[in-house]
Amino acid sequence: MGQIKVTKAPIEGLYIIEPSVHGDERGYFMETYNKRDMEEAGLNLNFVQDNQSMSVKGVLRGLHFQKQYPQGKLVRVIKGRVFDVAVDLRKDSATFGKWFGVELTEENKKQFYISEGFAHGFLVLSDTAEFCYKVTDFYHPGDEGGLAWNDPSIGIDWGVTGVYDGTASSDGYALNDGTKLTLSEKDRKWLNLKDTFTF
Repeated sequence: MGQIKVTKAPIEGLYIIEPSVHGDERGYFMETYNKRDMEEAGLNLNFVQDNQSMSVKGVLRGLHFQKQYPQGKLVRVIKGRVFDVAVDLRKDSATFGKWFGVELTEENKKQFYISEGFAHGFLVLSDTAEFCYKVTDFYHPGDEGGLAWNDPSIGIDWGVTGVYDGTASSDGYALNDGTKLTLSEKDRKWLNLKDTFTF
């Protein structure tokens, strides 16, 4: 029997990964990745790079995608809590422009696999969060694209307060406890879906 449970999300190409956690008075052990279990679930993945970041409460990173060298991403949180989101950017997909989100925490130990062809972002809900992810292609400088995190045509429910002013600026937005959102300068300038993609 596999050590990792793989569940399909409502959007094709997205998967929730849940490990079997074996704990006792000493602590716990779990497999965070098992190639055989993933292949049995239909995921034949070749990861080439591991990344890790730390962010403080209220930081929103995204929505990011790769233009010419798309990456599949297996993401998880090893400390803290984030709301993680993927947006379907596959132009021939029936769910183009639709989003799905999942809360990843150090307690629930869930992982989220995001196939190639999605934009990705996350919002930090805890004081700090350490975020780890495996990717299926190397980082290519200059290949990153992005979308406005608050694009009303996508309609992601980030669980924050604020009023959309027609831009990706975080000005006036906050978590429910009053923590202001923090975005990078680059993430504050991304455009909406319709202005980013023309088919």
